[in-house]
Amino acid sequence: MKKMTFALCFCNRGFMPGELIYGAREDMIKAVTDAGYDYIAMDAELTRFGGVETRDEGRLYAKWLKEHEGQYDGVIFSMPIFADENGAITALQDAGVPILMQAYPDEIGKMDFKHRRDAYCGKFSVTDVFCQYNVPFTVMKPHVVHPLTPAFRQNLRDFAAICRVVNGMKRFNLGCIGARTTAFKTVRFDEIAMQKHGINVESFDLSELFEKVRGKQNDDPIVLAKLERLKNYTDFSLVPAENALTLAKVSVVIDEYIEEYHLDALALRCWNEMETYLRVCPCVLLSELNDRGIAASCEIDMCSAITMRAMSLASEGATAVLDWNNNYGDDENKVILFHCGPVAQSLMTCKGTVTEHKMFAKNDPGSGWGCNEGRIKAMPITISNCQTKDGKIVIYASEGKFTDDVIEPEFFGCGGVAEIDNLQDKLIRLARGGFKHHTAICEGHYKAILQEAFTTYLGYDWVDID
Repeated sequence: MKKMTFALCFCNRGFMPGELIYGAREDMIKAVTDAGYDYIAMDAELTRFGGVETRDEGRLYAKWLKEHEGQYDGVIFSMPIFADENGAITALQDAGVPILMQAYPDEIGKMDFKHRRDAYCGKFSVTDVFCQYNVPFTVMKPHVVHPLTPAFRQNLRDFAAICRVVNGMKRFNLGCIGARTTAFKTVRFDEIAMQKHGINVESFDLSELFEKVRGKQNDDPIVLAKLERLKNYTDFSLVPAENALTLAKVSVVIDEYIEEYHLDALALRCWNEMETYLRVCPCVLLSELNDRGIAASCEIDMCSAITMRAMSLASEGATAVLDWNNNYGDDENKVILFHCGPVAQSLMTCKGTVTEHKMFAKNDPGSGWGCNEGRIKAMPITISNCQTKDGKIVIYASEGKFTDDVIEPEFFGCGGVAEIDNLQDKLIRLARGGFKHHTAICEGHYKAILQEAFTTYLGYDWVDID
């Protein structure tokens, strides 16, 4: 993968000690590269001390930024001294990517005029003007921070995650494979609202998928390679050979849709036509897609697919869509989150076992091969989901953890016990807010990253359930 790249911009102000900018440039380059990122920076010789002060210098930087469009994921605006807001806004008002405001701290013992920075105050001067111009930006704790500190290293990691979410969600293609599952009005969605937020929906009929599957030959090298991949991915030892081949064919067809239509995420109608006519349940295929970085939701839950993509971008890992499914004894802060078997292998305690879906087997034995059963591993998690409402996308997020609490072996599918503070209050807010019985999860805590990306840059409506 291409390294994330930040465009660096430094401020100046005529009567302040501009020589301090030279050291700041060295500090910031070291901070960014040591953290594993790349950078671009305008030639320091083009402006006084290599900073932006005047409107003309701002125009020069804006022109340079335009010439490098597409080469940077975010901008770091570094304030080694009190900034000139006119140069700053001229330089960055059309940056088109997230902007991190970083200001240097003053040091006790270096408060004479030669060394005093006043960036603590100057940061407000810049952010005020950016607000007046309606240019979004990111500010983090602490208010002032040296680039070569652990605090700024964490700021960088968080800012990189924000950039990934913002740039990845601004415009992407979401596949809708099949009609809305008939029994689930809960997964209704507004395609036009999605398009207003840059989400292009491509729809496919299941009948076409079925015909493509039937057209695949058992000895097709692509099908056989896919079958081998699936068998290496998880335990297929229980699956009859014919059903395993069908699952491989379905996976190949989905890959063809992904490639032809450049799909970044998808939702699939997973029951009950696949079980009735193809004799498979596609859970394990969604599991494998999520481990490949293609956010894939079941039950045509398009809103979950949106959230899953954002969480995948934030965490750089797999996500899953799960049911708020069962209480865990009398503990009001614990819940069993579950789905039949589409959970990414990387989120599980170990490799799963592909089984027959017990709900379909009850009335139609042999119809539901494809559930990747197992247990979800203990880990910190973010939970999030969204809905389309009145032409808007409304989203929430919170945090918790999966525990190592035991769920008895007879519990089918893939589940885990999640512990979430004040869970009962959160559930009331979700119910009152009209959110569905699904939530999406990823490993790690990313609520603040998601909130910053969606509210500051992407224009989603945020619901605070905490």
